Amino acid sequence: MPVENKIDFDTLIKSDQVHGSLYHNEEIYKEELEKIWFKTWVYVGHESEIPKTNDFIMKSIGPQPVIMTRDRKNKIQLLQNRCPHRGNQVCVKQKGNAKLFTCPYHSWTFSNSGDLVGYAFPEGYEGNPNADKKKLGLAKVARVASYRGFIFGSMAEEGPSLEEHLGGAMEMLDRVCLTSPEGEIEVTAGFLKHKTRSNWKFLVENETDGYHPAFVHSSIFSVAESGIGGLYDNKSTALTRDYGNGHTEVDLRPEFRKFDEPMRWFGTTPKKLPDYVKNMNAAYGDTRAREIMIDGTPHAMIYPNLFIAEIQLFVIQPVAVDETVQHVTALQFKGAPVLNRRMRQQTMGSVGPAGFLLADDSEMYERTQRGVKSKQPEWLFLGRGEQREYRDEDGYRVSHATDETPSRGIWRHYRSLMEE
Repeated sequence: MPVENKIDFDTLIKSDQVHGSLYHNEEIYKEELEKIWFKTWVYVGHESEIPKTNDFIMKSIGPQPVIMTRDRKNKIQLLQNRCPHRGNQVCVKQKGNAKLFTCPYHSWTFSNSGDLVGYAFPEGYEGNPNADKKKLGLAKVARVASYRGFIFGSMAEEGPSLEEHLGGAMEMLDRVCLTSPEGEIEVTAGFLKHKTRSNWKFLVENETDGYHPAFVHSSIFSVAESGIGGLYDNKSTALTRDYGNGHTEVDLRPEFRKFDEPMRWFGTTPKKLPDYVKNMNAAYGDTRAREIMIDGTPHAMIYPNLFIAEIQLFVIQPVAVDETVQHVTALQFKGAPVLNRRMRQQTMGSVGPAGFLLADDSEMYERTQRGVKSKQPEWLFLGRGEQREYRDEDGYRVSHATDETPSRGIWRHYRSLMEE
């Protein structure tokens, strides 16, 4: 339900500052759920997670659990996991293959497209006009759409199309898929879940914040000797970009193009992945394949919850005003088995239980969450690089890799949604 006292977001969000209460005010969080998570397009899952007819997997839209199914007609459905009888959760398994879901409380049974197919002891409902099976199915997410296999859902009956929501960010998803010789990614490596005691917006901002890596991740960069740290130093040629609608990117391509070495983005060489290079050349031609293998995958945030981190896919899930879960998996590229194995290994090393990168970030998230509750100063300053922003050839705001162009873009979009 909407909050009773209208919050004036125009007074809380300035061009280069945001008020600290935006991260810890419970009423603001409730309004975010209604105006962002339960209204706009939210990434839910990938088609490869339910490849067969009758496959299902548990997902979420914000804190709301949903069942993502591929029904008998091969149509993808997003069903709310709540029995219309007494509210019990119908699906209790994380994933599987099932034509029917039976509520464990009173044995109401539903098809995997959400229709009520039967209730136990039906004679008790005879003559009751409200016991119409057509009206008592599982609630569905109002709109479902996909792009390049990425499935999004919107609980709003009406609104911008998925293509309108993604805008220029569609090109980033295209670039992810181009890294596969078959033009498709797969989400098949399984997810790690990391809980952090922090507001979800700190995570969204951090994903395309190029200012922190040189400091927060300095230890792992020095130990790994990967050269990643140089991508985010003051002399880097990399850029930050605001695509609008909250979508942002740290564009590392200028750095990789400067070196002109295929697979440098992955920290390896073509000689170590001969089959992958051969398949890429066959798929795209030598010249185009070389360009793709130099550029690598994007470092991109699709608002409000999908983060592509070169070798990984993150899904951000708010569960409370000060608690967020990150679901992370290794990207897998169709037709690239050796590269995929290395992707899984690197993912475990960076964000696994003994990994360093996510541990570094999580520490920062929780410190900032505690910090913004202090009374002074009230405001967070996001002005880095504002005076050197410019528009690229496509009209998007860009600036240096360490500038806060993405954060300012995220907050502009946030304010437009919250003021509606």
